Amino acid sequence: MHVIQSVSGVFWQFDLARELESRGYLKRIYSSFPWRRLRREGVSKELVRTFPWIHAPWIVINRYNRYLHIPRHINGQIAHANIRLFDSWVASQIEECDALVGLSGSALNTGQVVKSRGGKHVCDRGSSHIRYQDAILNEEYAKWGFPFATIDPRVIAREEMEYQQADAIFVPSGFAHRSFVEMGVAADKVKVIPYGVRLERFQRTGEPPKDLFNVMFAGTVSLRKGIPYLLEAFRMFRHPRKRLRLAGPVEAETRSFLKNQKLDGVEILGRMSQPKLAEYMSTSHVLALPSIEDGFGLVMAQAMACGAVVISSENTGGPDLYRNRSEGFIVPIRSAAAIAQNLQELADDQALHQRMSEAAMERVKQLGGWHDYGEKCANHLKQLTQA
Repeated sequence: MHVIQSVSGVFWQFDLARELESRGYLKRIYSSFPWRRLRREGVSKELVRTFPWIHAPWIVINRYNRYLHIPRHINGQIAHANIRLFDSWVASQIEECDALVGLSGSALNTGQVVKSRGGKHVCDRGSSHIRYQDAILNEEYAKWGFPFATIDPRVIAREEMEYQQADAIFVPSGFAHRSFVEMGVAADKVKVIPYGVRLERFQRTGEPPKDLFNVMFAGTVSLRKGIPYLLEAFRMFRHPRKRLRLAGPVEAETRSFLKNQKLDGVEILGRMSQPKLAEYMSTSHVLALPSIEDGFGLVMAQAMACGAVVISSENTGGPDLYRNRSEGFIVPIRSAAAIAQNLQELADDQALHQRMSEAAMERVKQLGGWHDYGEKCANHLKQLTQA
């Protein structure tokens, strides 16, 4: 079986590429990132082809956007052009293969070429159905009085054509699967394959303090990730010494939101390296991920590997990763009260916290890291190409 991948950027696609290469299935992976960024991903250079001429400069420009003040619609035009040109380039270059695994939104033309030659097209989507995502985030931003940068209708149309064209759609969680079914996609076309974790990078390196209860969030500090509900839950949670640490870049709207919030005991840490993230996770009692919409929060498995007990919303991959009240807690979206109750239980019962922490670490070990993810993807691809 010969598999080619196409991804605008990196994402989990290179984790899959390593697994496919190790099994002898990877023929090529195309990316819009330059090789100097991709070399760290562990895929043989001769298997990688790149088209970085728009994506790489665009990333650099966005780093300085606070000074350049590029209008959002112009940024959107560049993003759309990057995807469209990357896809056209891959479509003109791609070799014969049994299957294409293309990141959603970036492989419409390439998938058509592969299918015209008798191959199969798999659309790999890391989040909920794009129309579902657009609707629920519009609703959430409106609730807090912020305009949501609605997904470009051209991008939505392009993705939905891919969903229709694809022979299968890979998603990482039951939540993502549910969103596709709600949007009218046949349930058996959507395959749930939860992501893995780099266990060699994430393991317990310390212990949470006994005289201070540490709660952590990791990811983009945004309305999408449910930050308002986490802050409210932290205020409701009763403890003589408590601390909430927010690790990750802060979205512009959330920065405005935070200016009007009481932030006693809250630390905003910004971006951090993976070794530093593992250190903070190891010294946290809890990692909270109360996302409104999240295909699969990789930070959950990372935190579990470090011994933190995870509290996540039902709109993440939490229910696919661990059992409620065994290795972590699952809460409804937009429920600060449920988050606060779980925090209180863990803070009031040290034995419960210890049991769940140990169970979380054991659970992650059983999942097999990215190896099991690669095995499941490979098995689905074999079934698809042999049908």
